[in-house]
Amino acid sequence: MIESILESTKHSLNLAADYTPFDAAIIMHINSVFSTLNQLGVGPDAGFMYLRVRMLFDPPTIGYLVEAMKEQIKELEWRINAQRESVAWTEPEPVIVVVEE
Repeated sequence: MIESILESTKHSLNLAADYTPFDAAIIMHINSVFSTLNQLGVGPDAGFMYLRVRMLFDPPTIGYLVEAMKEQIKELEWRINAQRESVAWTEPEPVIVVVEE
């Protein structure tokens, strides 16, 4: 198992670990994915999504592959969100509206 997120992402992008010209761009995309995961209520400890990095860094050129990856991303985000809600759900506070007459 690869311990470095950068190295495992590069591996999934078919880049050698010692090939560094794109590291800054890949790191930027990884950080943007972490931001998305954070907004979903999970952090890096829950994992990361190389598919989003792939779509940002090296998207497929064939339309149906792009759509398939987008659908897979949507499903994974839904699953991450559902998992987070099952373990960290907070009941929303009721909103009380006062109307003055």
